[in-house]
Amino acid sequence: MLSQFRSSLRSDRVLLLGLTLVVAFCSIVYELIYSEMLRVLFGGTVLRYSITIGLYLFSLGVGAFLYNYVGEAETNFFRIEVLLAVVGPLGLLVMILLNSVPDVRFPAKDTAVLVASHLPIIAVGVLSGLEIPFLSSMVTSERSAFSEVLGVDYFGSLVGTVVYALFLYPSMGLITAIVVLGLLNAVAALSFAVRFTESSKALLLVGLLLTGTYAGVLANEQQVEDSLTDFYVEGAIESEYPPSTASVDVTERHTTKYQDAVLYERQLTDVPGTDTCLRLDMAVQLCDRWVDSYHEGLVDVPMSQFENGSETRVLLIGGGDWIAVDHLREYGVTVDHVDIDGEFMNYTRDHPFFEQYHNDAYEYDRLTTHVADARTYLRSTDRQYDLILLDLPGARSDDALPLYSTEFYTQLRQHVTDDGMVATWVYSRHKFANHHMAYANTVREAGFRGYVDYSTYGDFDRDGQLERGEQFYLLSPSPSEKLTLETARNARTERVQSAYERREWRAIDRYRGVEPNSIFDPNYDIVIGYV
Repeated sequence: MLSQFRSSLRSDRVLLLGLTLVVAFCSIVYELIYSEMLRVLFGGTVLRYSITIGLYLFSLGVGAFLYNYVGEAETNFFRIEVLLAVVGPLGLLVMILLNSVPDVRFPAKDTAVLVASHLPIIAVGVLSGLEIPFLSSMVTSERSAFSEVLGVDYFGSLVGTVVYALFLYPSMGLITAIVVLGLLNAVAALSFAVRFTESSKALLLVGLLLTGTYAGVLANEQQVEDSLTDFYVEGAIESEYPPSTASVDVTERHTTKYQDAVLYERQLTDVPGTDTCLRLDMAVQLCDRWVDSYHEGLVDVPMSQFENGSETRVLLIGGGDWIAVDHLREYGVTVDHVDIDGEFMNYTRDHPFFEQYHNDAYEYDRLTTHVADARTYLRSTDRQYDLILLDLPGARSDDALPLYSTEFYTQLRQHVTDDGMVATWVYSRHKFANHHMAYANTVREAGFRGYVDYSTYGDFDRDGQLERGEQFYLLSPSPSEKLTLETARNARTERVQSAYERREWRAIDRYRGVEPNSIFDPNYDIVIGYV
């Protein structure tokens, strides 16, 4: 019986090898999508991709081992493809749901969610490990069958990685891409059922049902993607607050090559009014109630150190919302503005939410904007600056490691004048001690010797009282003992002048046993929340 079945399949060698290519393509791209989703959820690009690859390869081995304990290939290959068509997309949905239940609390929840979020990797890996032995047994009984199928499988994996990186992810995003994979697995199952399971109408019906379902989802992919994304984003933001204390409504999303921008309305219990906030890659960038105080700290306090603004040359790195440029315009300084994301800058130019804060600052006549990577720009210019402002994303994943490295800060030091300075917001040394120690040693290693720390102030909870907000550093390679923030007096900072008294240059701390963060020798302690 089995010999007759194999004999009938020899004429279908091309079809079976084509199925091998498709299933290999789908399996590797499932894992790449899982890796990216885990990076978004938990941070750590290198860690997430490394663990995914390890679990996937291990699971492939488990699946290959289990082949000896399952039935004949004719029906089981169909079942595997059906399961992959269901489990693959469902795995991404499970990851999103697990991380979108902010009001559920129990011991070791974070660990349990982290572990459970990796289970789809294993499920897809085991099922994929079963595919190759089945296909090898069906192609032919010759010794070359296994190597032939394995070669096509490896080629399919190569095609999958390239197509995912160059087309699927940048053009479709994670949700639409994984639905496409589910459709491909369903089509593979249906094709196999049509040709090789002649007597089973039930199998054909299952294949048709899956194929039609995914085709319908793709026909409404934008609506599905928006619903799932908003559900996750709103849940993730609410989970940052105590249960039932925050209400979040996503109003707009904009995805560029470099980041995902989310605008949302936030209502906090016992705080009057509603805030509109911006998040970039799930890290909060600004909210209505503190956008002014943040830019006072980033721009106005440092600028108060320069008596003649018209002779001051400033380099602004980041700041694609143009708000910092608007503040700088008031001092008449010459500004070189460098931001890698030109699409986001175009998005914020004419957007009503940002317009109210930047006042068309992109038209400033002493502004030169460069759409470029900051490190590339610094390598390409020999300009010196009196003040460098860093309006950059936080160290939330290892993607940001180069912006917190000795190499980057060395470039900054080389482009700041002898009596100039660098201004940047920083994480609290008390809440993020490991980050602070790694950051301090990194900056010191790059050649900065002194700093002044200060905080912004505002009525953030609208109770009529000033509260402490973002913390900032002024960094200098050669600090002056006479310079203090008592001179930080202008129209915006006058009301909180007393907060800047006795803020003087201090030597940057040096911590023993703590390695600085380098591009080629990273210290992951500098990444916040790295697990």
